[in-house]
Amino acid sequence: MKLANYIRDGSIRVALVQEGMSYDIRSWAADNGLGAIAAIGSVEDLITQENLLEYVRTNQRRIEASKYSEPAQNLRLKSPVLHPQKIFLAAVNYLSHGKEQDVKAPSEPYFFTKFQNSIIGPEDSILIPRNSNKVDWEVELAVIIGKRGKYIPKQTARDFIAGYTIANDVSFRDSQFPDGWPSKLNTLGQNWVKGKGLDNALPLGPWLVTTDELEDPYDLDISLSVNDEVRQKSTTSEMVFRAEVMIEYLSAGITLEPGDIICTGTPLGVAAFTGVPYLKDGDIVEASIARIGMLRNRVKLET
Repeated sequence: MKLANYIRDGSIRVALVQEGMSYDIRSWAADNGLGAIAAIGSVEDLITQENLLEYVRTNQRRIEASKYSEPAQNLRLKSPVLHPQKIFLAAVNYLSHGKEQDVKAPSEPYFFTKFQNSIIGPEDSILIPRNSNKVDWEVELAVIIGKRGKYIPKQTARDFIAGYTIANDVSFRDSQFPDGWPSKLNTLGQNWVKGKGLDNALPLGPWLVTTDELEDPYDLDISLSVNDEVRQKSTTSEMVFRAEVMIEYLSAGITLEPGDIICTGTPLGVAAFTGVPYLKDGDIVEASIARIGMLRNRVKLET
């Protein structure tokens, strides 16, 4: 299934999306006396309560036959995850991204974090902040946790995944790297917080694709374009560590919760290592992953 958050009459609604059409789940549930589902406020509410998600999955055909339908392109989409407790992003998890910056892949997964202030949805604006003029892009497959767990072995890690979406790890290179980089390095390393965690720096969307619809996330075309010019193009088969390994690693001492986000790394083609121009006011960024869709955002100069 594809599940989307969208805005209607000033409130968040939840839609099932199928073949270009959307179906309002709450309205269908209200008509059928299903109070628990009619009361959901977001996709996160569905995945937090596993029985609700399974009920929607079982009744997918009935929902698609309801009168509450409209073209998906009409929806004002929001991020499919609005209030994650934790956001993890894997560094140098594609072989080509390591090669383009002359960095070896880590011997175990390596993560940095972002925060809720970074999350925006489709068509929301990526900001060029007042304190950065080197705003970069990184298309990533994002894994959304669907079940609470700790010390999860990789063999069963898939059971803890609700689904997948597209992420764009927007990066502020003049804040991320110390003065004089790479010839002069700060002994504390990169500034991950200021280089990655500013406002509007994590577009997510367009929807959550559940694991039953996307059984193999490791053979998908992944790409990003700026103003229709392709900047990144690869496949998810290039990952150094798969999501199951990341879940095992992260959950060793950290309790993963429904709605937590794990971004799985990016392939080659970012501005910092290719010499192409950084993002500027008015640019259109389109991040795409096969069988999920396309995440589109405009770039805006912060005022």
